[in-house]
Amino acid sequence: MIAAGDDLAGLIVVAAGGPQVWQTGDILVVAQKVVSKAEGRTVDLTGVDPSPRALELAAATGKDSRLVELILQESREVVRTRPGLIVVEDTRGFICANAGIDRSNIEQHGDDDETVALLPLDPDASAAEIRRRVLTLTGADIGVIINDSHGRAFREGTVGVAIGLSGTPALWDRRGDADLTGYTLQHTVIAIGDEIAAAASLLMGPAAEAIPAVIVRGLLLPAGESSARELQRPRSMDLFR
Repeated sequence: MIAAGDDLAGLIVVAAGGPQVWQTGDILVVAQKVVSKAEGRTVDLTGVDPSPRALELAAATGKDSRLVELILQESREVVRTRPGLIVVEDTRGFICANAGIDRSNIEQHGDDDETVALLPLDPDASAAEIRRRVLTLTGADIGVIINDSHGRAFREGTVGVAIGLSGTPALWDRRGDADLTGYTLQHTVIAIGDEIAAAASLLMGPAAEAIPAVIVRGLLLPAGESSARELQRPRSMDLFR
C-alpha cells in the first residue's frame, strides 16, 4: 500500500530483489494507481462542492455529483454519457470513462470517507522520473510504462493501456516490412506501448493481487524517446466524433 511521498521506484527495486536484478533494456510496467498514490493524487469527496453542471450530469447519469465534479475538472470535453457512465476527453487528451478516476485499491479512512484516485498530472513525466530513479539505484537504463485499464467503444471488457512512458516507443511502424509471402506491409503501425501494458496487466490483475509492477525482459524494440500521447488518435483523424 503506497502513500503520498513514498519513493516508489526505490520500493520497486527492493521488491524485485535489489539492484543486481535489473538489466539495461528491461521495461518496467507500473500500475497507474500506485503512481497516483505516491504523487498524492487522491481526493476525499467529502470536500468537493459540485457545480451546477456536475449536478445536471449527475442527475442524468445517476453518479455521485461530487465525483462528477472531479470528472469535469479533469476533462476537456464530455464526449458521451449514459446512465452509470461518463466518457470524456481528459486533460491529457485520453478518451476514457470518468477521466480515469476510481476508488479501487484506495484506502478509506472512515465510515463517511469516500476517497478516489485521479490520474497522474503528467504520466510521461512520472514515467521519466521512475526511469531516472531506477538508473540511479541500479545503473540499468530501462524503459518505463505506466498502465491503466481502459474500456473500448466497440468491444466488451477493459484492457491495460499505456498512459505514460519513457525510454520505450509508443508506436512501432512496420510499414515497408515484408510478410511471409513477400508482400510489403502498407498500413501496419503497432501500438507497442499498449501491447506491453496489456501483457503486464495479465500478471498485475485488477483486484487483490497486489502486483503493481512487472518487469518485461527480452523485447527487441526500436530505440528512441516517445510519449504515450502518440497513442491517442488526433481529433482530425477521429472517425467517431
